[in-house]
Amino acid sequence: MNSLNINHTVTERFIRYVKIDTQSDPESTATPSTEKQKNLSHVLVEELKAMGISDAHLDEFGIVYATIPANSEKKNVPPICFCSHVDTSPDCSGTNVKPIIHKNYDGKDLVLPNDNSVVIRRSEHEDLKDQIGNDIITADGTTLLGADNKSGVAAIMDAANFLITHPEIKYGAIKILFTPDEEVGRGVDHVDMKKLGAQFGYTIDGETAGTLEDETWSADQVVITINGVSVHPGFAKGRMENAIRIASSIIDSLPKDKLSPETTEGRDGFIHATTFNATLEQAVIKLIIRDFTLAGLLEKENLVKQICDREIKDYPNSSFKFDVIEQYRNMKEVLDKFPHVSAYAIEAMHRVGLKARTMSIRGGTDGSRLSFMGMPCPNIFAGEHAFHSKQEWVSVQDMQKAVETIIHLSMICEEKG
Repeated sequence: MNSLNINHTVTERFIRYVKIDTQSDPESTATPSTEKQKNLSHVLVEELKAMGISDAHLDEFGIVYATIPANSEKKNVPPICFCSHVDTSPDCSGTNVKPIIHKNYDGKDLVLPNDNSVVIRRSEHEDLKDQIGNDIITADGTTLLGADNKSGVAAIMDAANFLITHPEIKYGAIKILFTPDEEVGRGVDHVDMKKLGAQFGYTIDGETAGTLEDETWSADQVVITINGVSVHPGFAKGRMENAIRIASSIIDSLPKDKLSPETTEGRDGFIHATTFNATLEQAVIKLIIRDFTLAGLLEKENLVKQICDREIKDYPNSSFKFDVIEQYRNMKEVLDKFPHVSAYAIEAMHRVGLKARTMSIRGGTDGSRLSFMGMPCPNIFAGEHAFHSKQEWVSVQDMQKAVETIIHLSMICEEKG
């Protein structure tokens, strides 16, 4: 284990960042989806500039770019990127977050003070068994915490501060990227890869300390638009074809005991209805389809299409439109071609005393799309747990390990040249 004498700032930064409401909005067509995300981004730019990173800036799309210039004398050190997202999930309020530090965790359930019905139970959160004696940060029970992904943002900022103030540590050019709207699937829509200029990168947006996620879902959205027949209900017999009823039949026909989020785990994919808006004349169903393979993705989309074809037959004057929108693809397809990218991260975790392990994630990160945009980008732990909920928590010590992993990773990339 290679130790570093770090005067950590990650906790103080994290506490400040989570108090800034940055919730994104899937229904918004603006970029970023909410203007308030920029409130944190402006803070980050100013803090980066205060460190001496002169090119730090926020662009018109709400993306923060910054470069820690190389201090290595080697000419062939690849520029690398560390990325996190500033937005929090729309699934749970991120307004007026009140973070609480539970010092020296004793292994008991954590009852959150401002809503005693919110209990972080050790029996339900397996990783708590490894946190005895550590400091756990939660919200107060009325909001999410924002560890997803402000723990990653704070870790990158702490690591940047350390590298800038310790020129004896050698590294190549380090690119910092903070994105908006990751939680609504638009995080890298407007990233300028040429301006970013990194050969490979790492999102800092994972869970358990020591984990490297090198595989994600392949993901699509399906939008089903049903056009029924509207007739005055007093004269509707034999003529009305209610789009609400048709859509309800389609939703009711989706598998209930399999292929749904609540019935799957591990490498099982799913079909998940996310929104339903309807009038008598027209109904719109939105679903997300997830699988680790493209074949599995297509199979599930075909199943939904078959259900629509079957249900519409009872309504001869109605029709439906079936649109498939690609969201992201499994990053492993790219990362398998660049094995050194994951290998460097694993070595960095070993250097900070962690037992590294690679995992598949039942989700996606900005790295999923960045990998297919030309920058191989696995996901490194940030210590965040129970995402998108009032039970969200993070360990101070795990965030510190994330900081140390980023620093060692920067050093390893310089060493390997």
